[in-house]
Amino acid sequence: MGRWQPGARGRLSAAALKLYSERGFDETTVGDIAERAGVTERTFFRYFADKREVLFGTSALLQSTVIEAIAAADPSSSPLETAMVGMDEAAAMVGESHEHGRRRAAVIAGHSGLEERELLKMARIAQAVAGALRDRGASASGARLAADLAVLAFTTGWNRWATATDPDDLRAVVRATYDELREAVSTA
Repeated sequence: MGRWQPGARGRLSAAALKLYSERGFDETTVGDIAERAGVTERTFFRYFADKREVLFGTSALLQSTVIEAIAAADPSSSPLETAMVGMDEAAAMVGESHEHGRRRAAVIAGHSGLEERELLKMARIAQAVAGALRDRGASASGARLAADLAVLAFTTGWNRWATATDPDDLRAVVRATYDELREAVSTA
């Protein structure tokens, strides 16, 4: 390896996503990722515990961003609207690069273990959202329903956005999905 270059985490993430897309998740090794990023395997492990963490390493940050947004939301908002404030912030955080989102979604969809991990991540976020809503005075069942519906709107919107060829801003897609959900529930 040559002289140290800044941005190793970003290079590792980009290299991993490209390799997962080209070769498949199981066929890509940590050594492959490190080599493509121009770093050593040791450097890889400074940033990620394993090759799955490249896809899920920001989960804790995403969850804390959502919870902080909920805590700062208008106190007069309904639990569902409050939960959607958190989902708006999640969309702002992860919706910066459609190409990255598209590749990430395709890699996860192609591997059942990664799909399971993604579902678990979103279930944990829903659980945290429900807790934050309870902290704001929502009933336990109301908080859980609001959290689950908001996460459903987010994940459905995310999937639409990630698979679209010319998508709108992720926040707009998530909000449109939420509006569809509200309409479906109110006419049911």
